[in-house]
Amino acid sequence: MILKKETAKKTAELLLQINAIKLQPQNPFTWASGWKSPIYCDNRITLSYPQIRNYLRENIANQIELLYGKPDVIAGVATGAIGIGMLVADFLNLPFVYIRPEAKKHGRQNQIEGKLDPGQSVVVVEDLISTGKSSLMAVEALEQAEANVKGMLAIFTYGFDISKQNFEKHGIDLHTLSDYDHLLEQAMDTRYISEKEKLTLQTWRLDPENWNAAN
Repeated sequence: MILKKETAKKTAELLLQINAIKLQPQNPFTWASGWKSPIYCDNRITLSYPQIRNYLRENIANQIELLYGKPDVIAGVATGAIGIGMLVADFLNLPFVYIRPEAKKHGRQNQIEGKLDPGQSVVVVEDLISTGKSSLMAVEALEQAEANVKGMLAIFTYGFDISKQNFEKHGIDLHTLSDYDHLLEQAMDTRYISEKEKLTLQTWRLDPENWNAAN
């Protein structure tokens, strides 16, 4: 869910500006899943731009306090959200932990890195939501550690129906600074894409698994 339209459009503008998000309807990318996609998002690029990363951390931090109050701990999902999550925790002067996709096979065999006590309230920070599967696996790890997960804040979401269903099924409150609809709106406003390209991008989102450029 988007809390502020102005923030959603500004975030989209910044992500396009530094190529953290690229739109290439005529020359699609291939995701690790094998999906063909007219969009590629890598929000880790934002960490290389101090003004932009500060904008993101402050808006995520402000929305966390507005939505949930001040939690005990901020958690980042490895690896993409470790950087932004730590920046948010620092801004709020809160402890930080991060969650691996699975427990280490050696040493202390941690899945959650950092100090987290049972019963502590946690807000999870993510960089990108696609299907939501990896994000919710992180939530499950926190719940197994008896944390009280209050919600999740992410920079951007594609807004797939499957992700909405997954979060609803798990009962996790998700908010994002920006999303696919506001991205397309911003891209049209700045003439980054044409009306025809917008239609292609909208069609892709309806069935990304089976989409191809010829469609």
